[in-house]
Amino acid sequence: MKRIQAGFTMIELIVVIVILGILAATALPKFVDVQEDAQAAALNGVAGAMASAMSVNYGGCLVTNHSTAGANAAKCRTVDNCQDVATLLQGNAIPSGYSVGSVALAANGTTATCTVTQTATSDTAQFDGIGAGN
Repeated sequence: MKRIQAGFTMIELIVVIVILGILAATALPKFVDVQEDAQAAALNGVAGAMASAMSVNYGGCLVTNHSTAGANAAKCRTVDNCQDVATLLQGNAIPSGYSVGSVALAANGTTATCTVTQTATSDTAQFDGIGAGN
């Protein structure tokens, strides 16, 4: 009479656990690097959104001859400092966890390099600011 095997032996289970441990030990450093890459990508995304907001606002100001009064208020907002980008973003605020340096953009069409900082990591990214609505 033949005996039917109904499960795994203890040695087979230990071998599988050892193999899984080796795979986990080699994969863990790769997942740690992904977090740093994600934070850097988020910072670059915020900087890109700020640059885009500045450009779109400047375009709206060109159409309205830099008038911010009356019906033109929705098309052109005054930007004379890099920190004014907050008024151009959705929610009229800089995203939480980020801050923007103060650089003057006094005249219409004046450009400067603005800096956005991720407060958790102190990493920075730069974007082009454009003065408008002055």
